[in-house]
Amino acid sequence: MPNHTVFFVSDGTGITAETFGNSILAQFAIEHRHVRRPFIDTIEKAEQVVREINAMANDEGRRPIVFLTLINETVRQILSNQANALVMDMFQRFIEPLEAEFGIKSNHRVGRFSDVTRSQQYHDRIEAINFSLAHDDGQSSRNLSVADVILVGVSRSGKTPTSLYLAMQHGIKAANYPLIPDDFERGNLPSMLAPYKRKCFGLTIDPDRLSQIRNERRPGSKYAALANCRMEINEA
Repeated sequence: MPNHTVFFVSDGTGITAETFGNSILAQFAIEHRHVRRPFIDTIEKAEQVVREINAMANDEGRRPIVFLTLINETVRQILSNQANALVMDMFQRFIEPLEAEFGIKSNHRVGRFSDVTRSQQYHDRIEAINFSLAHDDGQSSRNLSVADVILVGVSRSGKTPTSLYLAMQHGIKAANYPLIPDDFERGNLPSMLAPYKRKCFGLTIDPDRLSQIRNERRPGSKYAALANCRMEINEA
C-alpha cells in the first residue's frame, strides 16, 4: 500500500487526536506520514493548515487524512469545508450525538473536558513521570526504595519507553538500568540493584531486532553487530 499523510489537528496539544487516530489507523495495513498541528485556535492558523494540507494533496496526488479535535465552530468549518482531505471530525461525531441524547450542551472547553489537574490520579502520574525521567538509564540510585518497579536489560531493549508508558498510563514509578559489559563480566546483578531484587524485572528482545535498532543509532559498529547483540542478550 502507498504511504499516506495523516494530519492530527487540534486546538489543544493534539494528544487526544493522535491517540484515537492512531488506534483507528492501526486496524489497516498501511504506512503513514504523521503530521501533528496543535493549538490551531484562530482563523489564520486554520487557513495555514488548510494550505499545508492542500499542498500535500497536490504533491502526493491523493487526499491526506485529517483527524480533528476542534471546539471553535468557525475554525472547524474552515478545515472541514476547505481542506482537500478525508476529514474525520472527532468531536462532532461524538459530542453532537451525546448533546442530543443528554438534552444539554457540552462545556465546549478547549483542550480538555474536565479539570483533571485537581485529581489525585493526575498528580500521581506526574510524580511517576518525574521519577521515571530522573531514574532513566541508571542515572540515579537515589530513592530506588520508593520505585514500584526497576526495569533491567541491555541497551536499546525498550526500557525507557516502557518506563514512561507505565508512568503515564498507570502512575507506576519505574526506574530502569542498562546492563553493560562490566555487568556481564561480573555475572551478578549490579550492586546498586541487589537490595531491590524483588522489584527488578528483566526485559529481553530478539537479537535481530536489537541489531536493527542499534544500527540506526551507530551503523556498522561492534555495538550494533548481530553477534554482539546475541552475546549481550544471552549474558543478560
